[in-house]
Amino acid sequence: MRICVIASSRHPISEPFAGGLEAWTHALVTQLAARGHDVTLFAAPGSDPTLPVTAWPVEVFSASAAAREDVHAPSAAWMDEHHAYLGLMLGLGSGPSAFDLVHNSSLHHLPVAMASSLAIPLVTTLHTPPVPWLESAVALTRDPGTFVAVSHVTARAWAGTVSAAVIHNGVDTGLFTPGPGGGPAVWTGRMVREKAPHLAIEAARRAGTGLVLAGPVSDPAYFSAEVGPRLDGRVRYVGHLRRRELVEIIGTATVAVVTPDWDEPYGLVAAEAMACGTPVAAFARGALPELVTPDVGALAAPGDVDALAGAIRVATGRDRDGVRRHAERNCSLSRMVDEYGRLYLGLVERQAA
Repeated sequence: MRICVIASSRHPISEPFAGGLEAWTHALVTQLAARGHDVTLFAAPGSDPTLPVTAWPVEVFSASAAAREDVHAPSAAWMDEHHAYLGLMLGLGSGPSAFDLVHNSSLHHLPVAMASSLAIPLVTTLHTPPVPWLESAVALTRDPGTFVAVSHVTARAWAGTVSAAVIHNGVDTGLFTPGPGGGPAVWTGRMVREKAPHLAIEAARRAGTGLVLAGPVSDPAYFSAEVGPRLDGRVRYVGHLRRRELVEIIGTATVAVVTPDWDEPYGLVAAEAMACGTPVAAFARGALPELVTPDVGALAAPGDVDALAGAIRVATGRDRDGVRRHAERNCSLSRMVDEYGRLYLGLVERQAA
């Protein structure tokens, strides 16, 4: 098929990834291209030039001096995103389509709001709990397209707005490969308050495991206040890593700690850990109870650091080979793309009928 994938116009799809959404998009388009699809990617400048895709150019906006003087003008960043997505959707909707299907993996409202202007199907993956700008777009759009949620908990959260099929995310089990374990616990992800790495540090201290943290410092003020002061000889921050480096530290960890302080829509870091054979100790929030079963890890009451310390101790006893098999069955990129492929084909065939 000829598929246009819409990603973020703000963060490039390149390593080290700004977050799980960028990593997911990179994996999706790589796998689609490997299966013979003709993929065009709309994404921020600076995206990985080695991706086997065609780049859709991002429209650049420069407001006039008079417009910039408007006291009610939105920020330059807001206008940049608006202009980029408006240009994309107008381009997709003009003339005979060069594509069979559009897959919207962005969090912007315009692809949904303008879906009915397209002559081809549009699939939107819901990567977040409901947000007002997407709810508004759905409410006012005659045909907003087809929706997929990344977990059952996310589908239920959106149920009052849209009906969404569930396709759980997947990770590349050929890249995230088993490691020996035996080392300190690991925490990976964006350094932001809603991911709560400071609670992982406290739990690891109480469990006596030590902790290695890796990920982008997306909120420097939070990092300085809550993470930096807690670092010492047994708790180390090793930076914003590329995937190969992540695989090494995850694979050598005894356990991966996942500490969402919000309703995590999926929890890609948990799937990555399990693909490396590393059991998971996590707060039971969002989709994590869908991913982390008792045979591959342990869950704790949300926000309960003592309970999480206990979960870390329990998870360290899980069989690493069994954890890896669980990831291969339930968390693989291949399984995810199989499911999207079936969805794509059904939509394209229905359109042609």
